[in-house]
Amino acid sequence: MNFYIVIPAHNEARSIALTLDSLVNQTLLPKHVVVVNDNSTDKTPDIVKTYTDKYSWITAVDSTSSQVHLPGAKIINAFYTGYNTLDLNYDVICKFDADLIFPKYYLEYLAGHFMANDALGMASGFCYIEKNGQWILENLTRKDHIRGALKAYRKDCFLQIGKLKSSMGWDTVDELLAKFYGWDILTDPSLKVKHLRPTGNGYTNASKYLQGEAMYKMRYGFFITLISALKLAFRKNSFQLFRDYMSGFIKAKKERLDYLVTKDQGLFIRRLRWKGMLKRK
Repeated sequence: MNFYIVIPAHNEARSIALTLDSLVNQTLLPKHVVVVNDNSTDKTPDIVKTYTDKYSWITAVDSTSSQVHLPGAKIINAFYTGYNTLDLNYDVICKFDADLIFPKYYLEYLAGHFMANDALGMASGFCYIEKNGQWILENLTRKDHIRGALKAYRKDCFLQIGKLKSSMGWDTVDELLAKFYGWDILTDPSLKVKHLRPTGNGYTNASKYLQGEAMYKMRYGFFITLISALKLAFRKNSFQLFRDYMSGFIKAKKERLDYLVTKDQGLFIRRLRWKGMLKRK
């Protein structure tokens, strides 16, 4: 299978070489990797150049955005800067973070999953972070959710869901829309990916309301947002996060921000969320 990979990179000089090393040593090599230098002020572009000079299938492109480290639109806009340089001769398109170390068989195993199931739209492994000298699961969400750091989409699924949304919540709404269109999603616990910078590290206060805003844009409604915000805040052990999420939701509702999904898709999403919540009780 042809794997194309886009890696947005903002000031990743300490990790980007490790990520690229893990990709050039895959048992199944990607057909194309494009690294998007997203307004870096460190040595990221210089490090990437050492790989583009050596490997013809690795390219680099520059993207100009803010210096603020934010989730959501900034990352996806950088992704599209890279994606738009690619042709459409891929079977699987990946959006990977620039601070990951993949096991050498990662792409080979993903290819096996996609080839074994024509209805499989998205697949991934799991992120592990280092704590006290041990690599432990970065347990921030459900184990059937594919983290935004390591997304891999079958081409037909990627196009049917309308590609990626330039908004906070993109890495949740993509799965919900995939399910809406009948695609399967798979997470493989045997694929342990080292995540060198835990999720959220370096994010500024400007991002604190975006999670609640995303819940509004996905048409969760008040009660699902309330429950989801409580669970997320509990995982982070921070009541302030709960207040921020709910403030973001209420603010987005007052401002009547544009939704990321249609009414029918929103209805499907709410039913799916309620079903999942009731099942886990």
